[in-house]
Amino acid sequence: QLSEDVERVSENPTEEREGEMEVHEDSSSVILPDGELGTTTPSLRFSKTCLKNVFSVILLFIYLLLMAVAVFLVYQTISDFREKLKHPVMSVTYKEVSLYDAPGIAFYPGKARLLSCKHHYYDHIPPLINPGQPGDIECTTQRINYTDPFTNQTMKYALVVQGPRDVKKRELVFLQFHLNETDQDFSAIDYLLFSSFQEFVSSPEKAKFMKDCESSYSSWKFSAGFRTWVKMSLVKTKEEDGSETVEFKQETSVVNYIDQRTKPRSDQLFFVVFEWKDPFIQTVQDIITANPWNMIALLCGIFLALFKAADFAKLSVKWMIKIRRRHLKRTRQVTNHIS
Repeated sequence: QLSEDVERVSENPTEEREGEMEVHEDSSSVILPDGELGTTTPSLRFSKTCLKNVFSVILLFIYLLLMAVAVFLVYQTISDFREKLKHPVMSVTYKEVSLYDAPGIAFYPGKARLLSCKHHYYDHIPPLINPGQPGDIECTTQRINYTDPFTNQTMKYALVVQGPRDVKKRELVFLQFHLNETDQDFSAIDYLLFSSFQEFVSSPEKAKFMKDCESSYSSWKFSAGFRTWVKMSLVKTKEEDGSETVEFKQETSVVNYIDQRTKPRSDQLFFVVFEWKDPFIQTVQDIITANPWNMIALLCGIFLALFKAADFAKLSVKWMIKIRRRHLKRTRQVTNHIS
């Protein structure tokens, strides 16, 4: 509009002069009181123009402040995103199952001998009829020899037993071992848990499979002269490269076994129970809470606000220049009229 007014004035200078002459002639015929000719109308116009200019300057500063805040938000958003990429959050989910894949329980009995092994349900374990005597072995077992993965020199003997599966019926496995004599002050049997007994059975190299299990899983002990109750829970961990590792958590409670055999014996008896703690498989994985799409949307909104504010500031400056030119034009007209 300002450029159009300038062009119109530059194209028709004669019309503007004639208009000024007509205004001069009309005004000369009117008698104004002293003091009202050059003071009242220009002062009012000047005050309005001054207020408009001050208001425009205030708006300009406000939008400059908003632009500074938007730039700070952009910097803070990018910094938070980089920080979240460096520090992922651990996410834990639980999946309920009715049947577990039967775990493998590897025992290292040494000189001890397995007397009996049975599956029971609903936590009901009947009393032993002939403790210390061979009984029924109803569990699926396999025996294997392999070299120690840490020394590669010592041969190790392992008895692998299939663990419980049915968690709804609270299936458990009860085992009894017997050790005739020992040269130690206390006696214990080592064991470790691995995720799938079926994988062990179908493995073409069982010795290598057991060496890998011993390298990956922790081992525990249960002592003689007690009933050790082991409640297992399964934890799966998803790594950053997409691989999945499985480990066991266990709660162990120990109850003293009262030997009621008639004759005092020097041999040792071991009793251990394995049961699932609950039907939930715990899955742990690291997740990045920073969503790149949310950050891109936020940045787009901030940059849009920046461009809008810059455009508004540009229009405000143009409007102030236009108002200034109009004010100067009117001042020249009044001065010409007075002269």
